[in-house]
Amino acid sequence: MRAPKAASESTKALQQSFKQKLNFDDNQSFEDARRGFIATLAPMSIEHDKGGRLVYDLEALSFLEEDAPDTVNPSLWRMSQLNAQHHGLYEVVDGIYQIRSFDIANMTLIKGNTGWIIVDPLTSSETSRAGLELANRELGERPVIAIIHTHSHADHFAGVLGVITAEQAASGEVPVIAPRDFVDESLAENILAGNVMGRRATYMYGNLLKPSPTGFVSTGLGAALSMGTTGF
Repeated sequence: MRAPKAASESTKALQQSFKQKLNFDDNQSFEDARRGFIATLAPMSIEHDKGGRLVYDLEALSFLEEDAPDTVNPSLWRMSQLNAQHHGLYEVVDGIYQIRSFDIANMTLIKGNTGWIIVDPLTSSETSRAGLELANRELGERPVIAIIHTHSHADHFAGVLGVITAEQAASGEVPVIAPRDFVDESLAENILAGNVMGRRATYMYGNLLKPSPTGFVSTGLGAALSMGTTGF
């Protein structure tokens, strides 16, 4: 892979021009992102179940604490700060909580009468499990009593085996609620079109680039995509 280049003069001019179009003194989004915060992991690094490597590591994005460099669109830099610097367990409203920036998507936990109803259990078992463990630590131990998959994108369901077992799902002990034709859509997207989707994601997110101001900054959509154990 070629070494990254410094920003050209034309790139610098475009970045500065873009910066004038938006009000970067407005910090309301940062205040909103902090609202409801309860706790997080420190360091924000999650190891693979088999050991030997990290599946998710926001510590690698610590450079985002600096001002936007000439190599990154200032709006993307700001969005990356919002995503990467605000992570952990949050209260949305009474009885509804979210695990944010433990993966590219968020995992929602609804406090039911007898346990947790989990909505969208992330991409990897390692990240969803870490999120559930954090919630149980801070809010009290509760069993998972239901799973809700909102749609067939893998970042919203592939971490399900981190919060329940395949046996719990198969036996009906833990109901799994999903849209009609969810299985067909998931297989079509992630198996039949899996290679194409994977290549597209690599271009779209830049997840093979080394985290740096001249490499991977964030996915834009979220802080980063976990690279762990997936299931269905």
